Amino acid sequence: MSSADDVIAALRTGHDSLADLVSGFSEDDLARRSGAAEWDVSQVLSHLGSGAEITQAVLQAALDGKPNSGGEFNQSVWGRWNAMTRRQRADGFRQANQAATRLYESLDTSTREELRVDLGFLPAPVDVATAARLRLSELALHSWDVRVAFDEHATLARDAVEQLLHKGIDIGWVSKPERLDGRRLVIQVTTRDPESVFALRLHDRVTVDFDVPEQPNGTLTLPAEAWLRLVAGRLAPRYTPSGVATTGATDLDLLRRVFPGY
Repeated sequence: MSSADDVIAALRTGHDSLADLVSGFSEDDLARRSGAAEWDVSQVLSHLGSGAEITQAVLQAALDGKPNSGGEFNQSVWGRWNAMTRRQRADGFRQANQAATRLYESLDTSTREELRVDLGFLPAPVDVATAARLRLSELALHSWDVRVAFDEHATLARDAVEQLLHKGIDIGWVSKPERLDGRRLVIQVTTRDPESVFALRLHDRVTVDFDVPEQPNGTLTLPAEAWLRLVAGRLAPRYTPSGVATTGATDLDLLRRVFPGY
């Protein structure tokens, strides 16, 4: 089995679940404020739909042995989606994301293992599993942005969490260590569903590793999906489940500032 198989399977279930939900949305539903503070639901779907279109183009270029289409192509896609009506964004998301997901599913075993994909923003092409996982991260988090507009207890899909827990989000890229104001902390993080124990190092550069000290500055225990939402800026107090526990120097408000979202 290719390491990409489970990621692609999670892309499929994530698409089917969100597309089914979106199919029943009214105009008022599409106009609701989403979990992304500056976007309504239709704008989240626009972001996902345009991203799916770009994802498909990038993957097809890799399959055809062609270079990445580049920034001008991306800008043209974003411009077209921004100009759509709310209903067009909803319908367009379902079509574009279906097409991108089907392209991933069409890859045979050798292609899933051997193909390298130039995403255009990384220093080197990546394997299919990495490319698909980056798309899964976007799909899972923005699906939450849509769902939380209707249910403040919404969570990330379990199969996506399993694929993203330690590979889906670049902690160094999403964090703002300057907001630590010079503090240096090591937090032991314990997750469940799935279970994992690791160290969150809040230094000049924020990192995660499995070298957990015997006496950390504090501890953080929470569902794995809540951890992913925390580092993605989606664990505001109203969206924090009751099972989140802290000890010692762990300060959720500080962590929310260090991980403001994107």
